[in-house]
Amino acid sequence: MSVSTLAVAPSVLAPLPVLGRDVTVPLVTGGEVTYAALDYAASAPALQRVWDDVAAYAPYYGSVHRGAGYLSQLSTELFENARRTVAGFLDCRTDDQVVFTRSTTDSLNLLAAALPDGCEVFVFETEHHASLLPWRAARVTCLDAPDSPGQAVTTLERALAGRAPYGPALVCVTGASNVTGELWPVRELAAAAHAHGARIVLDAAQLAPHHAVSVRDLDVDWVAFSGHKLYAPFGSGVLAGRSDWLRAAEPYLAGGGASRKVTRGADGGVDVEWHDGVARHEAGSPNVIGAHAIASACEALTEAGFEALAAREEALVRAVREGLADVPEVRFLSLFGDDAPRVGVLSFVVEGWNSSHLAAALSAEYGIGVRDGLFCAHPLVRRLLGGERGAAGECGAPDAAAGGKSLSAIRVSFGAGTPDEHVERFVRAVRELVRDGARWTYRTQDGRCVPDAPARG
Repeated sequence: MSVSTLAVAPSVLAPLPVLGRDVTVPLVTGGEVTYAALDYAASAPALQRVWDDVAAYAPYYGSVHRGAGYLSQLSTELFENARRTVAGFLDCRTDDQVVFTRSTTDSLNLLAAALPDGCEVFVFETEHHASLLPWRAARVTCLDAPDSPGQAVTTLERALAGRAPYGPALVCVTGASNVTGELWPVRELAAAAHAHGARIVLDAAQLAPHHAVSVRDLDVDWVAFSGHKLYAPFGSGVLAGRSDWLRAAEPYLAGGGASRKVTRGADGGVDVEWHDGVARHEAGSPNVIGAHAIASACEALTEAGFEALAAREEALVRAVREGLADVPEVRFLSLFGDDAPRVGVLSFVVEGWNSSHLAAALSAEYGIGVRDGLFCAHPLVRRLLGGERGAAGECGAPDAAAGGKSLSAIRVSFGAGTPDEHVERFVRAVRELVRDGARWTYRTQDGRCVPDAPARG
């Protein structure tokens, strides 16, 4: 496929307006270029509509739930309406709770703190650290990475069949990998979990911005996601699902809002009666703007239509893969195979290149922002790279201790706001760098690869 012919079919949805789409950045080779943000899997730019909605509310900012003033009542209505919007966006059951948190990581740590005594947790080694690490107080069974969606279900079924027949159990699984973008068989995994008396929580951080997520249809017990990956600003997240474990647990944070009644005890201490609804785990002044921003993003994505959004992403993924198909040095990473359904996330390595070196050159010489490293999914990336790796080498060359292999990978990711031109520039840049090399030399500084000087010749 010729880079010059790279294009998305005109019938597919145009990019949604996002903040930063006109930002220019300097190039080490001289001049400036419009920044190509291709790191959506880490943080997606805020939708312009979301930012406009936040700006419209800002003058009416007020404390929620306990204020008698007009702005307080308005903010309370806005906050609780955001909760209802998110519940609709996720197609929650009537008795599910929507708890606002700081992020997916915060949501899963909240659920981990609410696990019943003796709960056993099952999690694949392929998970993001936000899903892999919070279960420190539970007995954790870490499952091997599967080679196919079917093997994922079989692996889980065997593990659950081998556990003690009584006692609570929880399965934690991603909806879409933050490394490969591949979609996981969530519905089938939920059925396997429930057949063996376990519950399941879905990490939808990478799934919710790209595909509709229905709690009812997938039959998951909880779902967690972050606002900053859903085209909303940083600092907000959601845990939605069944209320019983959350209601029975001690409050995640102790403080105002979580408490219904506080009195001095006869022993001189303090007696507390906690709320048993969502307020139980939302102590302190909540992030009303964050909740409002998430709700605005949910509405914007729903109105744009996930079918059209997914079709456009599929075209962009296809354009990247086809544009680099005749570059033999490029190897894309996958668990389920190159043709597996995925969201707009692709990770790869380039023979002869240290990944941080290539990522730095893409930024400094082409104005393209991608991610390099292990993407907070160390066990998965190391498995995909062919085994354990030692410490990273200098950024200017492949690491000799690893036999010339890259110690990490490069991830390119995009979504609803990605223009065609950004993908075209990325494909062209990778091809040029592999063919001609970088125009500057690079050195390691504070653990990062940075431009050093123009390359000779």
